[in-house]
Amino acid sequence: MAIFFTGIKGTGMSALAQILADQGQNVRGSDIEKYVFTEDGLRQRGIEILPFDPNNIQKGDILIAGLAFGEDHPEIKRAKDLGVEVYWYNEYLGKLLHDYNAICVAGCHGKSTTTGLLAHILEAYEPTAYLIGDGHGHMPNDAKNFVLESCEFKRHFLAYHPDYALITNIELDHVDYYKDLDDYISAFQSFANQIRKKAIIFGDDPYLKHLNYPVDVVTYGLEEGNDYRGVNLVENEQGTQMDVEKDGKIVAHLTLNNSGLPFAWDSLGAFALASELGMPYAEIADRLATFEGIARRFVIEEVKDSVLVDDYAHHPTAISQMIRSAHKRYPNHKVIALYKPDRYSRLQFFLDRFAKSLNEANESFVLDFDANIKPEDETITVTIQDLVDRLENGQLITLDQQGAQILASRAPAVYLFMSSKNIYLLKDLLKDLL
Repeated sequence: MAIFFTGIKGTGMSALAQILADQGQNVRGSDIEKYVFTEDGLRQRGIEILPFDPNNIQKGDILIAGLAFGEDHPEIKRAKDLGVEVYWYNEYLGKLLHDYNAICVAGCHGKSTTTGLLAHILEAYEPTAYLIGDGHGHMPNDAKNFVLESCEFKRHFLAYHPDYALITNIELDHVDYYKDLDDYISAFQSFANQIRKKAIIFGDDPYLKHLNYPVDVVTYGLEEGNDYRGVNLVENEQGTQMDVEKDGKIVAHLTLNNSGLPFAWDSLGAFALASELGMPYAEIADRLATFEGIARRFVIEEVKDSVLVDDYAHHPTAISQMIRSAHKRYPNHKVIALYKPDRYSRLQFFLDRFAKSLNEANESFVLDFDANIKPEDETITVTIQDLVDRLENGQLITLDQQGAQILASRAPAVYLFMSSKNIYLLKDLLKDLL
């Protein structure tokens, strides 16, 4: 018997497959043949990756289906014809969580980084499993805690009933699914209703504090009134430093390798949750100082006089924060922003905000949608040219050698490659040229 993953290279799917392999399960899966960075952890564990084919499914298997697929996928249809047990990704994960102290990280921004921070901190305190949305998963034999990134898209996170939940923020996203901000907030209210022991929330957020929680609430943030408050914040070319105040007293000094307010917020949230689990302040601070980041989240490469940064940012707020962080960390460099959109609906809804964010850079370049991505319905009329027309100092560029040569002509610079898509391939081309 095998546990078979349809869409095994998806970020969450890859991480879950790694977790089950760590448990000693026989894991196999299928996906496109093109290289995706999430397959690295699968190959390290010797997990077989096959092309999509209904004949991959055998009687007695358990099939876990990626959320990007429908009931009509040939492998899923074959599984049902054979009487194979079929679970959707989040459904199986919700079942798995029952065996552990479940810690779910939710929010519009910062989920992956905060999950990575918690995994790094808590594994030094207690055996901790983790599933991060950058394609990394791990399950120690004696795991007590399970830290899980929990995505709100289509209310998928309602499959989870966490013991502890850390919620980073609320800002409207996934506009192809949610009708409006009220609909989006209602999803987080439903998620909050399922927390079993304690909620740790970003107290500076305008919406989170107005949700109803069935458990005790602990707040973190930079504003007065938070249970865990960051004070004396300093951002410079080395990173970020701040003190943590609790009950009116400084309880820890944090030295963080990464830059930007979002990383400071996420670190403070991770500090608060680890503290609430009983981990001593000094030990948490020590772990935060050694955190090196996760895949595709402000990953820095220095190449000669230039800096290449790869990041998953695909929302105008995240793009703006990325550019501001780069200006602060590299005050003597020009900052070049690169963005590749992932959904037509998101680009159309946030069109002016995307332009405003990208215009915070010294120069910006945008790439067109992948050919296989189509507008979600007939109301979506936006094109990439609509974004280009709104850029003050920007242009369209292609993901090829010619595009890389245009970028190389701007060196030295800080290049920010931002997208949930494969923009990192252009970064690799530029790196080779430089």
